[in-house]
Parts: sequence; C-alpha cells; structure tokens
Amino acid sequence: MTTYLDKTASLTPLARRVICDKATEYPGSGHYQAIAQQGTYLCRRCGLALFRGSSQFQSGCGWPSFDENIVQAVVQEVDADGRRTEILCERCRAHLGHVFVGEQLTHNNVRHCVNSVAIDFVGDDQVMDTEEAIVAGGCFWGVEHFLGMMPGVLKVESGYTGGHVAEPTYEQICRGDTGHYEAVRVVFDRQQSDYQAVIRRFFEIHDPTQRSGQGPDIGHQYQSAIFCYNDGQKAVAQDLMQLLQKKGYPVATKLLDAQPFWPAEEYHQNYYDKHNKQPYCHRPVDRFA
Repeated sequence: MTTYLDKTASLTPLARRVICDKATEYPGSGHYQAIAQQGTYLCRRCGLALFRGSSQFQSGCGWPSFDENIVQAVVQEVDADGRRTEILCERCRAHLGHVFVGEQLTHNNVRHCVNSVAIDFVGDDQVMDTEEAIVAGGCFWGVEHFLGMMPGVLKVESGYTGGHVAEPTYEQICRGDTGHYEAVRVVFDRQQSDYQAVIRRFFEIHDPTQRSGQGPDIGHQYQSAIFCYNDGQKAVAQDLMQLLQKKGYPVATKLLDAQPFWPAEEYHQNYYDKHNKQPYCHRPVDRFA
C-alpha cells in the first residue's frame, strides 16, 4: 500500500468527530452543495482522490452526493446500526458517510451521501493522490498567492492555526492574543511536486530572517513558521533551513507540530486574484542560488 500523510492533526473538532468518530454533520451546513461538474474530491484525512466532480449530482438531501466513486478508492461496510451501508476511504479508513441504492435519482441508481468536512475539492479532474504543507509567513494573502502559482499545487487555503481559540475570526486574530498564525494550507499533486519543493518556494517568497512579523506587518500572527505533520516533513524543513544558514541567512522560522487548521473567512480566500492586486509584503527572492 502506498504510504500517505495522515492529516488528522489539522482537522477541526467537527471534522475529527465525523472522520474519526463516525459522526454526521447537519444537513445543509457544509460546503459543496453546488455541483462541481469538473474537478476532484479528495479525502480530507489522507489526500486520496475519491470522487470526480462529474459524478456529483443534486439529490436534495443536504449533503454532497455522488453516483460513482473512483475505482478502489472507497470501501463499503455494514454500518454499526445494522441497517445502512457506511462508506470509508479505502486507504486511511476515514468515515465519509453512507451509500444508498434504488432511489432512481440518476442512471447509476446510487447515492454516495458524503459529509462535506470529510472531503477537499480541487479543480483538477485527473489527480489521484495528494500531499499537504501548512506554512505561515506574514499576511496569508501573499503566501497563498505565490504558492498557488507553483506547478502541481492544486489548492491553497488561507486560515488560522497554532493558537488556543476555537473557530477564530479575523477580528480576533488582529488583536494578537489568540496564539494563532495567519497560515496557508497547500495541497499538491504527488505526481507533480513534493514537500521539499513547496517549502523551498516558501522560503523564497517571504523573509525567513524577520523575527517580528513580515514586512510592515508586525505581530505574532505574522511570524514565520512551518507546521509539520511528521518527522519526515520536519527533517526536510530543517535541511533547507540549514542550507540557508550556511548561505548567511539567520533563519528565524519556527518548526511546530501541525494543529487544527481553521479556514479563514471566504473574503480572504484567493484575495489578490479577486481584487486584481499584487502582494505588498512578499516578493520572490532566489535564496538558494
């Protein structure tokens, strides 16, 4: 079996209850109610491709619905209630939801009823497997903008992590007392990129030597940090930091363990493209030359 990155540490409490404890989110409360038509839905816990957007349909049940899964990506088991059929990610055994047949809703006559917090959507309709990095380097608008340009990067999501406040808002973050960083979750195709490439680029698009923040943005929430899922990721980051230090850069970036990642408000996502602007405190510098 292919090794995979277990991303349980970054799940919100709701996502953890659903994925790990087999709970169910309230109908209509999650994302992905609109039909994607293209793209791919990934397992939120391990990044495996589960469903294509072309198999999504509007069932009216309040949860994302699919009439077909990617071959060998989803397994079925009798639910603990003895009546329904549970569906799980084949690789990491994340609870996804339930499958129903015989409803005559589509030609395939199958409805995979999936909790939205158990899946990630990316715009690529060919990807089969992904990995992830979580980084913080100043205002997340700029980090998201530049990392989103990398070949193989499928999703960049701005959010908050590292602190002690649940479901933080931007207003709380700006006060500087939540312990959270403005961070970016980067999902990339394992066939097109790797963790080293993403972290290397991260060090090139922000100043890792600035301890107080980034550019004109000063405060704990703007400091440089990498949130590692495992020792392998930490070793990659340490090697790159040592290389920069040998080149004369006094790197201040912190290496921290991955923690729950809280997505930022929608108006923060893809900010520069939405407003047709360029980052004001980030610029690419070839620090590894």
